[in-house]
Amino acid sequence: MTGGAQGDDPVWMTSAMLKAYAHPLRRRILKLLARHDHMRAADIAAELDVPANRVSFHLRALADAALITEAPEHARDRRDRVWTAVRGAMSVGDPDHPVADEELGGAVVQAVAAEHQDLLQRVVAWAPEYYGGRSPGIRAVFQQRTTRLTEAEFEALLHEFDEAFERAEAAHDENDPDGRFWQVDIVAADDTI
Repeated sequence: MTGGAQGDDPVWMTSAMLKAYAHPLRRRILKLLARHDHMRAADIAAELDVPANRVSFHLRALADAALITEAPEHARDRRDRVWTAVRGAMSVGDPDHPVADEELGGAVVQAVAAEHQDLLQRVVAWAPEYYGGRSPGIRAVFQQRTTRLTEAEFEALLHEFDEAFERAEAAHDENDPDGRFWQVDIVAADDTI
């Protein structure tokens, strides 16, 4: 979300996308939509325990920012509004695609970093259950690796990650009862940071 070459054609976030994504409830809605093919406002509201009118307001903001789209093929009738997340890698910006509002870009990066920190805290809290033998099966991974690569090699590695995720998602059987949602945060920094 915060930079680097991801896939062949990452979406460079507009100011409208950044503004929409900066709101914490909207990020929760996007994460929920990423877990489902499509959802109605009432279903989102129930799952997030938020009033439906509040969810509807934020759905409109996300749609206006082109982060979600309507999925009329899943509607029960013409009045039924069903939403789906826009898929694909998004980037705040880079030197060739600078962000128009650096402060807003910084706010989004801070929000993503805070969510990553929360994920890392949950993994660390769970880890003793796993390595202490009390939790069977993998529920999380906290792994580090240091490697020496050129910038071009690192960008190629990111592209391979994206392709691997796309292959795994395409191969997954949606009806498999053992399927779980995995939040994957790949953190990498070179030795100049």
